[in-house]
Amino acid sequence: MRRAALLAAVALAGCASPRLAEFERTLAAQDSATAALGQWCRARGIADPPAIRAEQAGRTAQPSTEVRRLLGVSENEPLAYRHVRLACGPAVLSEADNWYVPGRLDAEMNRTLATTDTPFGKVVAPLGFRRERLAAQRGRAADCPPGTVLSHRALLRLPDGRPLSLVTECYTRANLAR
Repeated sequence: MRRAALLAAVALAGCASPRLAEFERTLAAQDSATAALGQWCRARGIADPPAIRAEQAGRTAQPSTEVRRLLGVSENEPLAYRHVRLACGPAVLSEADNWYVPGRLDAEMNRTLATTDTPFGKVVAPLGFRRERLAAQRGRAADCPPGTVLSHRALLRLPDGRPLSLVTECYTRANLAR
Protein backbone atom coordinates (compact mmCIF):
# COMPACT_ATOMS: atom_id res chain seq x y z
CA MET A 1 0.00 0.00 0.00
CA ARG A 2 2.81 2.43 0.84
CA ARG A 3 4.45 1.66 -2.50
CA ALA A 4 1.23 2.50 -4.36
CA ALA A 5 0.98 5.80 -2.47
CA LEU A 6 4.60 6.59 -3.30
CA LEU A 7 4.07 5.80 -6.98
CA ALA A 8 0.98 8.01 -7.02
CA ALA A 9 2.94 10.85 -5.42
CA VAL A 10 5.73 10.48 -7.99
CA ALA A 11 3.17 10.48 -10.81
CA LEU A 12 1.55 13.61 -9.41
CA ALA A 13 4.91 15.31 -9.06
CA GLY A 14 5.47 14.58 -12.73
CA CYS A 15 2.18 16.37 -13.41
CA ALA A 16 3.49 19.51 -11.71
CA SER A 17 5.23 20.17 -14.98
CA PRO A 18 5.25 23.16 -17.26
CA ARG A 19 2.53 21.36 -19.25
CA LEU A 20 0.19 21.36 -16.25
CA ALA A 21 0.86 25.06 -15.75
CA GLU A 22 0.12 25.68 -19.43
CA PHE A 23 -3.10 23.68 -19.13
CA GLU A 24 -4.12 25.75 -16.09
CA ARG A 25 -3.50 28.96 -18.06
CA THR A 26 -5.63 27.65 -20.94
CA LEU A 27 -8.51 26.93 -18.55
CA ALA A 28 -8.14 30.29 -16.78
CA ALA A 29 -8.31 32.18 -20.09
CA GLN A 30 -11.85 30.94 -20.83
CA ASP A 31 -15.18 31.23 -19.03
CA SER A 32 -16.16 27.93 -20.66
CA ALA A 33 -14.28 24.75 -19.77
CA THR A 34 -15.70 23.27 -22.98
CA ALA A 35 -14.08 26.02 -25.06
CA ALA A 36 -10.79 25.65 -23.17
CA LEU A 37 -10.76 21.87 -23.66
CA GLY A 38 -11.52 22.31 -27.36
CA GLN A 39 -8.60 24.73 -27.68
CA TRP A 40 -6.33 22.36 -25.72
CA CYS A 41 -7.40 19.34 -27.79
CA ARG A 42 -6.73 21.22 -31.04
CA ALA A 43 -3.32 22.58 -29.90
CA ARG A 44 -2.17 19.17 -28.66
CA GLY A 45 -3.49 17.18 -31.61
CA ILE A 46 -5.42 14.90 -29.28
CA ALA A 47 -8.06 14.14 -31.92
CA ASP A 48 -9.05 15.14 -35.42
CA PRO A 49 -11.50 16.77 -35.46
CA PRO A 50 -10.89 18.32 -32.03
CA ALA A 51 -14.55 18.24 -31.00
CA ILE A 52 -15.55 17.99 -27.35
CA ARG A 53 -18.52 15.77 -26.50
CA ALA A 54 -20.23 15.11 -23.19
CA GLU A 55 -20.63 11.38 -22.54
CA GLN A 56 -23.38 10.79 -20.00
CA ALA A 57 -21.88 8.95 -17.04
CA GLY A 58 -25.26 7.90 -15.64
CA ARG A 59 -24.92 9.02 -12.03
CA THR A 60 -27.89 10.65 -10.31
CA ALA A 61 -27.84 12.87 -7.24
CA GLN A 62 -30.02 15.02 -5.02
CA PRO A 63 -29.09 18.68 -4.56
CA SER A 64 -27.77 19.64 -1.15
CA THR A 65 -28.79 22.76 0.73
CA GLU A 66 -25.41 24.26 -0.22
CA VAL A 67 -26.01 23.61 -3.94
CA ARG A 68 -29.40 25.35 -3.72
CA ARG A 69 -27.89 28.26 -1.77
CA LEU A 70 -25.06 28.76 -4.27
CA LEU A 71 -27.50 28.64 -7.19
CA GLY A 72 -29.90 31.02 -5.44
CA VAL A 73 -32.96 28.77 -5.68
CA SER A 74 -35.62 27.74 -3.18
CA GLU A 75 -36.31 24.16 -2.07
CA ASN A 76 -39.18 24.03 -4.56
CA GLU A 77 -37.43 25.38 -7.65
CA PRO A 78 -36.38 22.60 -10.04
CA LEU A 79 -32.71 21.88 -10.59
CA ALA A 80 -31.19 19.66 -13.24
CA TYR A 81 -28.07 17.53 -12.94
CA ARG A 82 -25.62 16.11 -15.45
CA HIS A 83 -22.69 13.87 -14.66
CA VAL A 84 -20.57 13.67 -17.80
CA ARG A 85 -17.17 12.76 -19.13
CA LEU A 86 -15.89 15.38 -21.57
CA ALA A 87 -13.99 13.63 -24.32
CA CYS A 88 -12.02 14.62 -27.38
CA GLY A 89 -11.72 11.65 -29.69
CA PRO A 90 -10.94 8.63 -27.50
CA ALA A 91 -9.40 10.73 -24.70
CA VAL A 92 -11.51 11.57 -21.64
CA LEU A 93 -10.26 15.00 -20.61
CA SER A 94 -12.50 15.61 -17.61
CA GLU A 95 -15.32 14.23 -15.53
CA ALA A 96 -17.83 16.80 -14.33
CA ASP A 97 -20.80 17.13 -12.02
CA ASN A 98 -23.04 19.98 -13.13
CA TRP A 99 -26.07 21.33 -11.27
CA TYR A 100 -27.98 23.93 -13.23
CA VAL A 101 -31.21 25.92 -13.12
CA PRO A 102 -33.32 24.82 -16.12
CA GLY A 103 -35.70 27.77 -15.63
CA ARG A 104 -32.84 30.09 -16.62
CA LEU A 105 -32.42 28.34 -20.00
CA ASP A 106 -34.74 28.35 -22.98
CA ALA A 107 -36.69 25.24 -24.00
CA GLU A 108 -34.32 24.34 -26.85
CA MET A 109 -31.27 24.49 -24.55
CA ASN A 110 -32.98 22.21 -22.03
CA ARG A 111 -33.98 19.78 -24.79
CA THR A 112 -30.42 19.71 -26.17
CA LEU A 113 -28.94 19.03 -22.73
CA ALA A 114 -31.44 16.24 -22.08
CA THR A 115 -31.12 14.48 -25.44
CA THR A 116 -27.63 15.00 -26.88
CA ASP A 117 -23.93 14.70 -26.06
CA THR A 118 -23.43 18.45 -26.55
CA PRO A 119 -21.43 19.92 -23.64
CA PHE A 120 -23.18 22.34 -21.30
CA GLY A 121 -20.77 25.19 -22.07
CA LYS A 122 -21.49 24.97 -25.78
CA VAL A 123 -25.26 24.80 -25.29
CA VAL A 124 -25.42 27.84 -22.99
CA ALA A 125 -22.70 29.93 -24.70
CA PRO A 126 -25.32 32.26 -26.27
CA LEU A 127 -26.27 33.37 -22.74
CA GLY A 128 -22.89 35.10 -22.32
CA PHE A 129 -22.13 33.54 -18.94
CA ARG A 130 -19.01 34.25 -16.93
CA ARG A 131 -17.13 31.84 -14.72
CA GLU A 132 -16.48 32.43 -11.03
CA ARG A 133 -13.93 29.95 -9.73
CA LEU A 134 -14.72 28.83 -6.19
CA ALA A 135 -11.86 26.35 -5.74
CA ALA A 136 -8.91 24.93 -7.64
CA GLN A 137 -6.61 22.15 -6.55
CA ARG A 138 -3.75 20.40 -8.24
CA GLY A 139 -4.38 16.72 -7.87
CA ARG A 140 -7.52 14.91 -6.89
CA ALA A 141 -10.19 16.60 -4.79
CA ALA A 142 -12.29 14.35 -2.53
CA ASP A 143 -15.16 14.07 -5.01
CA CYS A 144 -12.99 13.35 -8.08
CA PRO A 145 -12.05 9.94 -9.50
CA PRO A 146 -8.53 8.47 -9.47
CA GLY A 147 -6.36 9.82 -12.28
CA THR A 148 -7.39 13.42 -11.67
CA VAL A 149 -4.51 15.91 -12.05
CA LEU A 150 -6.48 19.10 -11.48
CA SER A 151 -9.82 19.84 -9.80
CA HIS A 152 -12.01 22.94 -10.17
CA ARG A 153 -15.28 24.04 -8.63
CA ALA A 154 -17.02 27.03 -10.20
CA LEU A 155 -20.24 28.96 -10.57
CA LEU A 156 -21.33 30.04 -14.02
CA ARG A 157 -23.20 33.35 -13.81
CA LEU A 158 -25.53 35.04 -16.25
CA PRO A 159 -24.68 38.63 -17.28
CA ASP A 160 -27.16 39.92 -14.65
CA GLY A 161 -25.21 38.04 -11.94
CA ARG A 162 -27.71 35.25 -11.31
CA PRO A 163 -26.07 31.82 -10.93
CA LEU A 164 -26.77 29.47 -13.81
CA SER A 165 -24.69 26.42 -12.93
CA LEU A 166 -22.49 24.93 -10.22
CA VAL A 167 -19.85 22.62 -11.64
CA THR A 168 -17.16 20.38 -10.21
CA GLU A 169 -14.56 19.46 -12.85
CA CYS A 170 -11.99 16.70 -12.49
CA TYR A 171 -9.33 16.97 -15.22
CA THR A 172 -7.56 13.76 -16.19
CA ARG A 173 -3.98 12.78 -17.00
CA ALA A 174 -4.99 12.58 -20.67
CA ASN A 175 -4.57 16.38 -20.81
CA LEU A 176 -0.85 16.00 -20.10
CA ALA A 177 -0.15 13.02 -22.34
CA ARG A 178 0.88 14.96 -25.48
